[in-house]
Amino acid sequence: MKKIFMLFAAIATCFSVSAQTGKVFDQLTMKSEILKSDRNFAVYLPADYETSQRSYPVLYLLHGAGDNQTGWIQFGEVLNIADKAICEGKSTPMIIVMPDADTKVRGYFNTFDGEWKFEDYFFQELIPYIEKNYRCRTDKRYRAIAGLSMGGGGTLMYALHHPELFAAACPLSAATSFMGRIPQGQKADDPAYVEYQKQHNAVDLINSLPVEKVKSVRWYIDCGDDDFLYEGNCQLHIAMRKKEIPHEFRTRDGAHNWTYWRTALPEVLAFVSQSFHQY
Repeated sequence: MKKIFMLFAAIATCFSVSAQTGKVFDQLTMKSEILKSDRNFAVYLPADYETSQRSYPVLYLLHGAGDNQTGWIQFGEVLNIADKAICEGKSTPMIIVMPDADTKVRGYFNTFDGEWKFEDYFFQELIPYIEKNYRCRTDKRYRAIAGLSMGGGGTLMYALHHPELFAAACPLSAATSFMGRIPQGQKADDPAYVEYQKQHNAVDLINSLPVEKVKSVRWYIDCGDDDFLYEGNCQLHIAMRKKEIPHEFRTRDGAHNWTYWRTALPEVLAFVSQSFHQY
């Protein structure tokens, strides 16, 4: 009876503050000198952002191929899910930033020819812009990254390329290796191109990077048992096990779709919140 009372009390509390929901802005833009264009991005701000003076941890949440910065808002229901998780105490209030990686050139990586440098944009322009224009905690321990499919691949590469910047990384149904087309006229066995592919292959990076650097990030890997990317995620899990890299690995009933990712998001928010806390 006591547990039931506490549950109803929690629900009543959430309903009492239901007017104080978070806010999403899905058509924001910033100028990129690196990409020579205006870049779209979206932001979720927690309910108390406008009434408090505090600074917040940040989660960078990456969309998949075929979506843009609105994907997690429109299909992922990030507003409702984040509000609910925060209200129920499962997630700490945080800023969630969703960039657009589907304009002009699709994907989160610098291209091999150097003509399109989205990864440089992300680290050299987007993160500084967010930290300048929003009340963010700027230490590694208050920054996390997550994403689905192509965005799961971006999550892996960004956290492996820059483990000094992220407290936690949560790739969902991730593309664990470079899946782009070979550039026209490019030889697949060109040593420089082979090295480029290795730098965008999660298992290769796990096997080549200093283990302590990879361990400095808390990892949460989730992929459905009917997902066409399941094998690659299992190989990533095995590679981490062999290197004794702590990580959470989840395989649930589901496929490569939004039904699966919506159920994953509350767990992601809870996991990164643990990274932001002190114990």
